[in-house]
Amino acid sequence: MLEHFKINFYREFGQKLPKEFNCIVAVSGGVDSIVLIDLLDQLKIPFSIAHCNFQLRGEESLRDENFVKCLAEKYNCEVLIKKFDTEHYAQENKISIQLAARNLRYAWFTDLQKNETTQPTFLLTAHHVNDNIETVFINFCRGTGIDGLTGIEIFDKERKIIRPLLNYAKQDLMKYASTKGLQFVEDSTNALNKYTRNSFRNQILPLIQEHFSNVEENVRNNIQRLHEVSLIYHESIKLLKKSLIKKVGEEIHIPILKLKKTQPLNSIVWEICKDFNFSSHQVIEIIKLLDATNGSVIQSSSHQILNNRNWLIISMIANKNNAHFLVDENCKKIEFEDGQLYFEKLDHQTNFKISAHQNCITIDAKNIEYPLLLRKWKTGDYFYPLGMSKKQKLSRFFINQKISNLQKEKVWVVESNQKIVWVVGLRIDDRFKIITSTKNILKITYEK
Repeated sequence: MLEHFKINFYREFGQKLPKEFNCIVAVSGGVDSIVLIDLLDQLKIPFSIAHCNFQLRGEESLRDENFVKCLAEKYNCEVLIKKFDTEHYAQENKISIQLAARNLRYAWFTDLQKNETTQPTFLLTAHHVNDNIETVFINFCRGTGIDGLTGIEIFDKERKIIRPLLNYAKQDLMKYASTKGLQFVEDSTNALNKYTRNSFRNQILPLIQEHFSNVEENVRNNIQRLHEVSLIYHESIKLLKKSLIKKVGEEIHIPILKLKKTQPLNSIVWEICKDFNFSSHQVIEIIKLLDATNGSVIQSSSHQILNNRNWLIISMIANKNNAHFLVDENCKKIEFEDGQLYFEKLDHQTNFKISAHQNCITIDAKNIEYPLLLRKWKTGDYFYPLGMSKKQKLSRFFINQKISNLQKEKVWVVESNQKIVWVVGLRIDDRFKIITSTKNILKITYEK
């Protein structure tokens, strides 16, 4: 295996790695990582060992840590140990123990890589063929896109992660360890089927193998085919996204009619929206948004997609650099690029005066339809300036008011169901003025 590993290592990574680099190997103490460091040692490639103690298995966790320290002495290399309170982290973030361990592990590895000297630092992990097969089956069952079916990357350039054993099966590693007389430790939790990966490894895949004896080889071949298909797929998606997406400041604008004609619609919607933390389960709801009423919105943990007339607008939630903000009925304050708006509900019995100040307006709430939309004005906008019965384009209104081109760039409007309520700081729309029959009032104050 050594000679094959040597040829394979330099063929896979020789042209991708710089002439000089540092290696940190993630070592659990199990057979996979033990084989990896022994092979690297045989190739005279210097490395450091990084070991995570998740403190989940009591004395066994301490045993593994001490074993790895002994390995560092054997191979005469630096050892880095990190203890984690994994259970507390999982509870605090409301995630599974497995996911918590993964997040903690890779966050620490990233920190280690950031402490680079003059040479880049690459992380080496001992993932092998069987890990890859399990990952693909799990991803398929979870409902991931095509990328989830291409398995684990052998070389992750962006994160500087190398997986030199990804072309070797578990039995190859066991055979090498046996031949070399390598000592390793066993994680007792690997036998517990309460964890998803263990269940696939110990129960589901062996059952499939009873019916399809060549399942491992077939899946390996399919991973390679799907990887090639993925390259073609992403090239197509790249061209489609380029034709659809328009970047406007901090926002993404997509023409609804053009998007609806794009095929395959589900795939292109997913590929656009996944970058903004939308889940695959939200794709159907996003597609429904194309035919929804103006002002309809759907949110992810960080972004919102707004149906604004003929456009879908993707923007960060609560980002004051956005050019579009939704204002629901209970909203009290909005912060945006050029200031803040404050919203207050009043009734006719309240002792108030109709404001004559340009930065504070009072309007008839019965004519308001929520959500309101705060946005920058655009060419073609019109409204009915207070005191006028005829509509007027904002461009003409600006000329009449002697608004300079520089000032126009900072003009915002408040809109209700495609009707402009207020040209912020300048004039309200006559259709929303307070009249004698007004009972409920909305007060909006603008602070620059």
